[in-house]
Amino acid sequence: MAAARVLLLLSGRAESPSFAQSVCGLLGAGPGLGPWPTHCGLKRGRLVLSDGPFPGSSARLPLQRPPFCPFAALDQQLRTPGAELPSNRGVDLGVAVLLQSSDWSVLLTRRTRTLSVSPNLWVPPGGHVGLDEELLDGGLRELQEETGLQLPHGQFSWVPLGLWESAYPPRLSWGLPRYHHIVLYLLVVSWESQQQLQARIQPNPSEVSAFMWLGPEIAAAVAAAEDGTETLTHLPRDLPPSVLTVELGEDKRARPLALPTSTLLRTTPTTAEGNERVSAGTKFALRLWLQHLGRACKQERNLGPLPPLAPNQGSGE
Repeated sequence: MAAARVLLLLSGRAESPSFAQSVCGLLGAGPGLGPWPTHCGLKRGRLVLSDGPFPGSSARLPLQRPPFCPFAALDQQLRTPGAELPSNRGVDLGVAVLLQSSDWSVLLTRRTRTLSVSPNLWVPPGGHVGLDEELLDGGLRELQEETGLQLPHGQFSWVPLGLWESAYPPRLSWGLPRYHHIVLYLLVVSWESQQQLQARIQPNPSEVSAFMWLGPEIAAAVAAAEDGTETLTHLPRDLPPSVLTVELGEDKRARPLALPTSTLLRTTPTTAEGNERVSAGTKFALRLWLQHLGRACKQERNLGPLPPLAPNQGSGE
């Protein structure tokens, strides 16, 4: 399936950023870590981003990149002779679904070791959006392809959370980037419990080697493990020493596994390796989820229980 492209509105003109250009930088991101509020619209699988409102914009979302983003640093670094970045490619569009159960936990999957991009990382289900594919449809398709989960129509709500500028390899010290994406994180809130959803999960072993559910407490600790710092050697108070996951063995059978919580607090290393960890973009998405959850809880305290969102809530269409 062809990858969709990202378009920018710069001084009122639509432009397609080249592979080597930082999207955050083109939209005026400063030297800080962000995030930067960005107006966006999606039409026929193309994401349009602007630093100001424009006709057809459907949401204003936080856009962020990691502090070690290679595209932000490329202009300040000498490139290896003969090692050129792709000149005939733009920036691809990806979508990732942060699936929340009715009892407030979110699903993460571990990518298999054999994948050529981001192996052994814990991420939400996701992938490319097709050129003629609606945003939500692409996310739900990836969810089903990776986990076997097909959400019943009318039994979930959704809202866009934020945008992440992603590169692989993630650091210049690993080598020049071969992939450049803007990943749109969607929060999909199921009306089913974690137990009900887990009973239907059938991981695709070619992409997923394990999965787990994170509650707000552990998610907050993972989100706080900022990349660019050392891995925490002491767990925050009251965190359990391990998290229950489900792992696929060599025989493709699912078995419970107690994963050390410290594994989830690892940060992106300076040299290439395949150590298991949570991706930097996923930590960003978890922070946004916790903020959204906090706002929802505050609304419920102030207004009483709220009716479920409509299935297309947050589309802005």
